[in-house]
Amino acid sequence: MTSALRRLFAGGALTVALFALTACAAETGDAQPSPPPSPVASSPTAEPSTPPTEEPAPVTDPTCETIIPETTVADYDSVGWSAQASPFTITGEEIPGGIECVWANFDGPASDQLHIYGWAPIDEATADEARARLQAEGWTVEDDPEGVYVTEPAETAVATDENGYGITYYFQAGTVKIADTKQSILLIEWG
Repeated sequence: MTSALRRLFAGGALTVALFALTACAAETGDAQPSPPPSPVASSPTAEPSTPPTEEPAPVTDPTCETIIPETTVADYDSVGWSAQASPFTITGEEIPGGIECVWANFDGPASDQLHIYGWAPIDEATADEARARLQAEGWTVEDDPEGVYVTEPAETAVATDENGYGITYYFQAGTVKIADTKQSILLIEWG
């Protein structure tokens, strides 16, 4: 028998006992007639329940729409830009598990107006080799407390940010990011 049914039967038994006690009570001459007792309704009390636990969102592979903020994606959408995804590469060598995205208006006239964002997992040995190849090609290496920036040579940069940085890789423990400028690295949220 469930606890709810037990409580229901117990409440009913209590009601019957109360009726029996009031019927057996002696009446005195001074006593005013009392109104009949109202039936006691018993309702099962709610069992405390644990709130449902939210299942974590399934881990997915990075996409052009998930590695940068939703607001940035919405801004690009609002001006007719879309993304073209390709494998993440460094000096022509693919980094497995990564993605590189070019955001632009691919339906409009040809233009150099575009943005590049990318992310990939990378082990330390592969990162060291990639940085060495980039440095051998003239890229600038800058240490940062949380990682290493590697930026294309200023004389070959097509576009730069306000500090003169063009295409930049940012190597951190276990990951590497790429953007069309050093400042744009900040927009990459994945990883």
